Amino acid sequence: MEELKRTLEKYRRYTPGSDVGLAIAVILLLGVLVIPLPPFLLDVGLAVSVTSSVLVLMVALFITRPLDFTAFPTLLLITTLLRLSLNVATTRLILSHGHEGMDAAGHVVAAFGGFLMGGDVVIGLILFSILLVVNFMVITKGSGRIAEVAARFSLDAMPGKQMAIDADLSAGMISEGEARRRRKELEEESGFYGTMDGAAKFVRGDAIAGLIITFINILGGLAIGVLRHGLPFGEAAQTFTALTAGDGLVSQIPALLISVAAGIVVTKGGTEGSADTAMVRQLGASPKPLAIAGGTAVILAMAPGVPMLPFMTLAALCGAGAWYRYKYEQKIDSEVDEAPLLETAPTEPTPADLVRVDQIRVELGYGLLSLATGEAAQLSEQIRATRRNFAQDMGFMLPVVRIQDNMQLDPNAYSIKIKEIEVGRGELKPGMLLALDPRGGVPEISGEPTTEPAFGLPALWIPEIMRVEAQGRGYTVVDLHSVITTHLTELVRDSLSELLSYGETQKMLDDLPAEYRKLLNEIVPSQTNVGSIQRVLQGLLAERISIRDLPTILEGIQEACAAGFRSLSHIIGHVRVRISRQICEACTDSGHGFIPLLTLGPDWERELSEALTGGAEDRQLAMDPVRLSEFMRALKKGIEDAVNGGYEPVVLVSAALRSHLRAIVERIRPATHVLSQVEMHARARIRVVGTVG
Repeated sequence: MEELKRTLEKYRRYTPGSDVGLAIAVILLLGVLVIPLPPFLLDVGLAVSVTSSVLVLMVALFITRPLDFTAFPTLLLITTLLRLSLNVATTRLILSHGHEGMDAAGHVVAAFGGFLMGGDVVIGLILFSILLVVNFMVITKGSGRIAEVAARFSLDAMPGKQMAIDADLSAGMISEGEARRRRKELEEESGFYGTMDGAAKFVRGDAIAGLIITFINILGGLAIGVLRHGLPFGEAAQTFTALTAGDGLVSQIPALLISVAAGIVVTKGGTEGSADTAMVRQLGASPKPLAIAGGTAVILAMAPGVPMLPFMTLAALCGAGAWYRYKYEQKIDSEVDEAPLLETAPTEPTPADLVRVDQIRVELGYGLLSLATGEAAQLSEQIRATRRNFAQDMGFMLPVVRIQDNMQLDPNAYSIKIKEIEVGRGELKPGMLLALDPRGGVPEISGEPTTEPAFGLPALWIPEIMRVEAQGRGYTVVDLHSVITTHLTELVRDSLSELLSYGETQKMLDDLPAEYRKLLNEIVPSQTNVGSIQRVLQGLLAERISIRDLPTILEGIQEACAAGFRSLSHIIGHVRVRISRQICEACTDSGHGFIPLLTLGPDWERELSEALTGGAEDRQLAMDPVRLSEFMRALKKGIEDAVNGGYEPVVLVSAALRSHLRAIVERIRPATHVLSQVEMHARARIRVVGTVG
């Protein structure tokens, strides 16, 4: 048994379907062009030609999309070469042994010459001519034109399709692996149609070669039969013409099948499913065409001299199909009318579904479901745009936002949850718009007073017809989708550090450019690990600092670890110095062109510094609670005064106090940045707008 297995393994690479087997098969085909074949091998070759053409046609019929048959252009070349080789072999036998009778070129040619022609040479030549015209003028020419246009359109559409894939990837709708698969499929599609455009020329050339070979056989056979073998002209014409017509038919029928297969593949285009399924589904998609076709058949059946039975049979079939389709559409419509707007539990939840935690979720009352469903739904599109903006601004893609209904909420209320915990809630007025005064205060137009949910600003609910009037007075008018999206954006900004998971951090590191892979390999795992990098990135995001410049951040981590820093606050502090230009740019007031600084008075600076206790790696702020409360009140007043003066202040302190003061500022006004003196970039424009005294 073991010996048999070794023998099979030895010869397996020479079997059909292997690389060596295919090479041997092509060499044999080329050898047939110069080596005479006996009639028996010629019969085998012709049988293979007919059977393989039927197989190719069936595969073309049942593929669901053209890219499922990417080997077709190669098969087209091989089958064309097979037919031409067999044509040459048949011609050799006809011219050399045609005077011996109808079996000179094998039994397959004799059978086609006798059965299909009915013993009449003229009929055989006419059939051959018709097949040639159908193949050459109709199918091959049409398939070639379609392949040419498809190749051109596929090439022109490639940049747009690539941009669509990149957009879906940026929006988080698809994974990186799915994006690579789509890009590869797009390249295969373009290459396939381009190859099909050239492969169609094989079929066209095959038809021309068949016509030329036929005339050579007839003229050469007559000359050899009459001049060399002394046959009477009538007998020579009968024998050689019959053999030539049989050879033409046995070669043109497989060629016609292959041409039909090529036409089916290139005309399939974007049709989903196999050809039979697609045609039946689309022809019977509506009852009206079936009913009209059946009525037309009935009218033709009543016409004088027209046979009634076939037309009435077709009319009955079309009528039955139309009736079935009509009843089926009624059933579907009734099921749609009875279905709920949102199906919250279509299937029995699995254990994984029960324990899964949604990172971000927006829950809507039933009165707001139209915002997320139907033709007017814009909430999903705005949320996708928000995720793209976060990816560009903050450097990582937010988790997918799940939108669902919640019947426990008030009809017009919505709730925003992060990791299953509610972080915000609001109430909207369907059919109304939210008007705000950018200068502060309540807009001076008629409307229903309310509070803007994201920032707590006074606002008014106004009807749609007052939009133009409100905008004309300089007020900001916001639709319901934007109210939810803005609220969601602000809440997510406050929770960015929680949303950066270990898996997302690992994905960001895996997507680093190749030139930074060596840096990452030096850091992980010798100096730090992915979890520590995640905590550093979370510390930056907690202060709304973008992590888009990940290579520079990694360089800062590497330098901090090499300098012996082990505490998280020290590593983050060193990274902040490395990206100081980026931080200062983000803190620059766009309206004034400088960083508005709020400094600490010398007394508070000294008192806070003296309150630091512990070692260098683990320092804590141990300040008297009464004095800490006084400092917080003074700091809050200083921030409010700067804001009332039209500035977005940045608190400036020493490097030792920065992280501790940030913890205090976060309780007062989380959006306010706290910078240390060493983080001020040399080219940053600054101005002191206040002092905490």
